[in-house]
Amino acid sequence: MRVLLLALAAVSTAAGCSSSGGFDSDWERQNRKNEPTEEAVQPPAYPSSGTLIEYQVADADGFRFFVDGATLSIAKDGIVRYVLVAKSPGGVQNVTYEGMRCANGGQRIFAFGRPDGTWSLSRAGWRSLSASGAQPRHVVLYRDFFCPQGEPIRDSGEGVRALQDGGHPFAKGFASPLPGVYTR
Repeated sequence: MRVLLLALAAVSTAAGCSSSGGFDSDWERQNRKNEPTEEAVQPPAYPSSGTLIEYQVADADGFRFFVDGATLSIAKDGIVRYVLVAKSPGGVQNVTYEGMRCANGGQRIFAFGRPDGTWSLSRAGWRSLSASGAQPRHVVLYRDFFCPQGEPIRDSGEGVRALQDGGHPFAKGFASPLPGVYTR
């Protein structure tokens, strides 16, 4: 009998601490952090080979990665948007329209490119670049090109220059590298 009473007490205590089925307290409602509202996104024109800028990813297993410089933009909501092209050693090409949120290290795919040059919208949400499944190609874009030191680039020209130069100056440090001492 005593064991039964203890079990019932434990169950009622656990039930009292659980969520109240969608009812939030005043404090919870007032202190809930709202996700920033995101601008509606329409994919840009499909990339052309003349505007692709290659960037290096260590241990890419022969894959080559490119950003279409013509699609690089920084929106009012602080999201850096771009088209990413990944080419396999066998010649297969994957095209995605993506975004990075520098403020929290998030990455999202907005659309997938089709072989006929059209887009298929993605229903995927934001993913953290600090998660274990983060792709090195995205981490490199975040750290070395689009969000150096966690801050977004100011405009597309700054991002294109960073891609062409092999990295953003702030990703390399505040001082200019000494010749022969620091190489990327």
